[in-house]
Amino acid sequence: MNITIISVGKIKENYLKKGINEYLKRLNPYAKVNIVEVPDEATKENMTQVEIDHVLNKEADRIMAKLKPGTAIVPLAIEGDLITSPDLANQLNQYATYGKSHVTFIIGGSLGLSQSIKKKADRNISFGRITLPHQLMRLVLVEQIYRAFRIINGHAYHK
Repeated sequence: MNITIISVGKIKENYLKKGINEYLKRLNPYAKVNIVEVPDEATKENMTQVEIDHVLNKEADRIMAKLKPGTAIVPLAIEGDLITSPDLANQLNQYATYGKSHVTFIIGGSLGLSQSIKKKADRNISFGRITLPHQLMRLVLVEQIYRAFRIINGHAYHK
């Protein structure tokens, strides 16, 4: 399976980079994972809704330019379907079984994701109703993808 993670913004913290790289290495036997970073837009305090929408739309344009035809599109959105690790494993397994061998997860920037991205999705998912920094969300996502493949393949994984 091919997995792309499109993420708005760069990761600056070394500890996050190390964690992400560790899970990417562990994922090698299961899937080819590619991380694509798109630049984030500058934000400021107390933005109006018009300014927020402008930022989200510019970031959405950058994300859309990186989407490949035929991929299952799965944005991470706080209001998305709440899923468990076994749910994610099942979803990935279903995509593979029914001809979607390429899955693209999308992580928005500090303001989230544009509605245009969410509407284009095969499924919007959420790992909880809390807000996580988008850099940390990338680490959580790659860990959950790794956990999903361990579940799919019947391998033990610590709880």
